Amino acid sequence: MPDEEGHPRPDEMDLRAVLHALADPLRFAVIAQFLREPEDTPHTCAYFRLPVSKSTTSHHFKVMREAGLLRMVDHGNSRSATLRARELDARFPGLLDLVRAEAPAEE
Repeated sequence: MPDEEGHPRPDEMDLRAVLHALADPLRFAVIAQFLREPEDTPHTCAYFRLPVSKSTTSHHFKVMREAGLLRMVDHGNSRSATLRARELDARFPGLLDLVRAEAPAEE
């Protein structure tokens, strides 16, 4: 059962949900950006400057959170996200390496 913020435990992460989240080009770009930075680097949703409305950006981050790709932390009037790299590597070995290999150097 996901925690109170909607983050699934690693054993609850579903490959189909993760692949669905990664299938969207904007979400793939977000994960690729996290992979280019030091592990556990937090960012707000606005950092990524997605070319969509604020509500659509929120939806994309919700999909990634519910799939288990991101951990969201509430800071009162803002939220930050970090990539759950260690948990994803343990659950789906090699998946993030494939994303890293497929992602352009800079998006």
